[in-house]
Amino acid sequence: MEEKNEKVINKLKASHPDVILDANEFRGELTVTVPKERIVEVCRFVKEDGELAFDLLADLCGIDMNTSENRFGVIYNLYSLKNKHRIRLKTYTQEEQPKVPTVTGVWSTANWHERETYDMFGIIFEGHPDLRRMYMPEEFEYHPLRKEFPLMGIPGSLNLPKK
Repeated sequence: MEEKNEKVINKLKASHPDVILDANEFRGELTVTVPKERIVEVCRFVKEDGELAFDLLADLCGIDMNTSENRFGVIYNLYSLKNKHRIRLKTYTQEEQPKVPTVTGVWSTANWHERETYDMFGIIFEGHPDLRRMYMPEEFEYHPLRKEFPLMGIPGSLNLPKK
């Protein structure tokens, strides 16, 4: 494991010994999976720790694993400007009530990323200051990036302009 990634793992284990569900490195990039209930405190720690300083939330996106347990996931791509280093945090939520706490209190840029993930996957970010759709109309009852959404869409689900 790369030295910078080891440092992240060691600091997380020291400060939050029970938070790492899984950690792996692929092509030099570290991915750490944490429980959704702890995502905010882990994000705040990796941002505010002076040595780690992951001050940039470069991206936040949803995934649909299409499994019965922990169907949906949220991936946080973080970058440290000080260390020129990136890591990925990942958390999962179930299909019945896909909810994850918001990280808008840690990085304000999460506002738009979480809204987009909500719109496309239906993952609810609890505590989000303005969780509403970005691309689809508010009355649209589907989430287009879910695996069960038909590739050609659902006929009649949107009022489209006539040619």
